[in-house]
Amino acid sequence: MVCIAAFIILCLASVVVAFLSIFRRDIGKKYWKIFKKSWGCVGKKVTFQKCDTNFKDDVKNTILRKVVIKKPKLVKPLSVTIEVVSVLIVLVTIWSLAEGAKAGLALWTLGTCNVEHPSSCALGAEVCSIDGNDDDNAFVRWLKDWGEIFSAVPDKFRSWDVAQFDFVGISASGKTDESLPQAVDILDPGCVVCLQSFRAQLEDDFFAKYNTKIVPYPIPDGDGGYKFANSKLIVSYILALDQYGYPAGSESRGESPAMSIFRNVFMAQDESIESRPLYQSAFNDNYDADRAERKLQEWLSNDGYSAEEIAEISARAHSEQIDQLIAKNQEIVESIHVKGIPTLIYDNRKHNGAYKAK
Repeated sequence: MVCIAAFIILCLASVVVAFLSIFRRDIGKKYWKIFKKSWGCVGKKVTFQKCDTNFKDDVKNTILRKVVIKKPKLVKPLSVTIEVVSVLIVLVTIWSLAEGAKAGLALWTLGTCNVEHPSSCALGAEVCSIDGNDDDNAFVRWLKDWGEIFSAVPDKFRSWDVAQFDFVGISASGKTDESLPQAVDILDPGCVVCLQSFRAQLEDDFFAKYNTKIVPYPIPDGDGGYKFANSKLIVSYILALDQYGYPAGSESRGESPAMSIFRNVFMAQDESIESRPLYQSAFNDNYDADRAERKLQEWLSNDGYSAEEIAEISARAHSEQIDQLIAKNQEIVESIHVKGIPTLIYDNRKHNGAYKAK
């Protein structure tokens, strides 16, 4: 292990030596000679051959040279210490390489280098993460991470046809143009990145270019609840309203009432609060469940729904049927290895993170 540990240290030192060699070539020559000797020893070790060099002894002798003269009794315990430290260096290096490989594969397959907490990865797409369960011990989580990574590898080579997925959602434009390609847009009303993505799509006329099904998806928090306060309530009203349709006696219009809820949450400001926050912030930070529901019902009233119609829509929103639809979307999201919201599927590809206006 000593020669392998020394080789690892020499590899790390090579960057500094390369720089110093610009000014002192003799340093580079001396280093290269030692490096070749260590590589020869390591090459023998990894191929299970007997190391025919004395590199291990050279390393130990170099470290212990002064100790032999001054305190010979310490030579043996220090020699054992060198062996132990060498083993630790090798194990840490192996673990680091494994972690680096896992992070790289996760970034390639799942769009994040941190499988359990996707938003913690600075290299991945900006998302509101769907976090994993922290109840498992570290080793079990590590194995599960590898399982998720390998199960997601086929996703990189498949064609993402929107028609394959039976998501429950609403039409972004309120009409279907068969000449346009299809798209799926998974959004959480409480997610700030979803707000940014939605605005970028409006800016780029995305909903006019694609027959887009918006899937309202409250991100679960892993403890039986949801990541953002009132997200599940908003999603329930959106799905219930989409089922109910337009107010009695009114003609269908371009944008559905369900889509107008998304627009209000993401685009409008709450004038009743002094700081005039966006409704998304108000729902997340200022409203309890009762106040949030009153606001949703106020929007329905402004959209022309009668008190009786609002009561029926509210009953649907709190029904088991709507809960089942939300659960169905959650199952599909998990099956396609979505680790963060928003996620879009269009042009036969899955796109992680916020849409960027072109």
